[in-house]
Amino acid sequence: MRSIEKLVIVVIIASFLACFHPLINYCSNVGAVLHTARLQESEKMAQRADLILDFAQEGGSDGNTISHSQTLLQRLEALLNQGNGSDVSLRVETPNADEVKVIQAHSLVLSLQSSVFEEMLLSRNSSTMVLRESSDCAAVFDKFIRYLYCGEISLRLDQATPLHKLAAKYQVQSLQQGVTNYMTQNLARDSPSGHVAGWYEYALQAGDVVLRDSCLQYLAWNLSSVLQSGEWVSISSQLLMTLLQRSDLILQSEMELFAALEAWIIQNEPDGLTAENTLRAVRYAMMPPRELFRLQTQSTVLARYQESVRDLLYMSYQFHSASPLQMAKYFDVNCSLFVPRNYLSAVWGSPWIINNPTRDDRSTSFQTQLGPSSHDASKRVTWNALFSPRWLPLSMRPMYTESGAMQPTRVEGGRPRIIITPATSSADFAGVNFQKTVLVMAQQHGKLVVKHVYNFHQSTEENGDFLAEANLYRRTSEYLIDSSLFLHVVVKPLYQTLITTKN
Repeated sequence: MRSIEKLVIVVIIASFLACFHPLINYCSNVGAVLHTARLQESEKMAQRADLILDFAQEGGSDGNTISHSQTLLQRLEALLNQGNGSDVSLRVETPNADEVKVIQAHSLVLSLQSSVFEEMLLSRNSSTMVLRESSDCAAVFDKFIRYLYCGEISLRLDQATPLHKLAAKYQVQSLQQGVTNYMTQNLARDSPSGHVAGWYEYALQAGDVVLRDSCLQYLAWNLSSVLQSGEWVSISSQLLMTLLQRSDLILQSEMELFAALEAWIIQNEPDGLTAENTLRAVRYAMMPPRELFRLQTQSTVLARYQESVRDLLYMSYQFHSASPLQMAKYFDVNCSLFVPRNYLSAVWGSPWIINNPTRDDRSTSFQTQLGPSSHDASKRVTWNALFSPRWLPLSMRPMYTESGAMQPTRVEGGRPRIIITPATSSADFAGVNFQKTVLVMAQQHGKLVVKHVYNFHQSTEENGDFLAEANLYRRTSEYLIDSSLFLHVVVKPLYQTLITTKN
């Protein structure tokens, strides 16, 4: 609040000084000198404001603080709305458009909030500054200026990108960070044509790494819902390839991904090289042979580009006809073709809803297919899963003396943990590592979305941060849906290559 109070003090005094505006106009030949003097005076006033605030915080007088900040903010907003004491006009023009927006502003406010405005005001030669903005930025420019005066604005999904552009252009870092936070917190919100892919493309162009990574993670972890939205067919080929190359995609099956890719190719009609590259990123070995046969006979896209993926289809049929151990002797089974993604179908794992997760330990059992190869289609593995809400590492557990008396030590706390182990061992496990993936769901804007993904071999203790930020004791926690923890466990068999390297 300190920065707002200092700004209010400066602007009120500036408004008082504005009464001498005719005199300033008369002395226009020394305008730059007067502007510099105003800035120096504002710094002095800010220092005085610091002293006043520090005095209040240190308990000056009897230790009480009087705050009329809300009233001052209202007066500052009125100053903008009415244009009282304005000494600069912002003329916002849009290329190839006749519409012009004029905003009466105050140079002191603009200079204090934006270093770009400060430089522009120092070099101006009239009381009007012409600003050329794109149509989307011009439409929200009044909101942008309002933020400079009041420190807050309301916005919609379609206004986020232009406001972010303006904040970046005029170097208003607080607004830029605020809009980035708004965008990352509203990825799951519904919009007519979708917005996450568009935000990703903008973040990539603007160099906003936080926004870019947040959008990409949301798309990858909630791909099934994205594939069913109208936004899917409009994504760029660059974003499409970025997604197809990831192993952490969360979706029902590889067939679902191929169907969506086929629709994208039909809709966008990309050049031959782009179509071939995207089709080669599909993991055909993760599809059952009957689905591969159906694609080869019914898919118009695959019929057109079959020569470009013929080798991948051939290797996939080989993968399904021989044991993984036999395949591992001749092929690199660690290549992406043989690496599963996070599939939600029952063959690969099971949902797990834990009611009142803080109450006590819970356990469940489920079965998965031994592996994606048809050679293992009839083989099942039973898995036992144990959830502990307050598991303690050995170093934090109670200590016992030789006489059996418990020594006081740190016993409070503990953290959630999941252990997943096979119910039995089998010779079929040879050459296979089973990666366990736990998906933690959350409800955002009425949607069930994936909030966290944890990969481990046997225990989430291997991660060290499993549900570290979750407060499962708070009924309104974003991690709880109707007082329950929604999880989905995926078991991914990863094969070990047995090819010997020749010297």
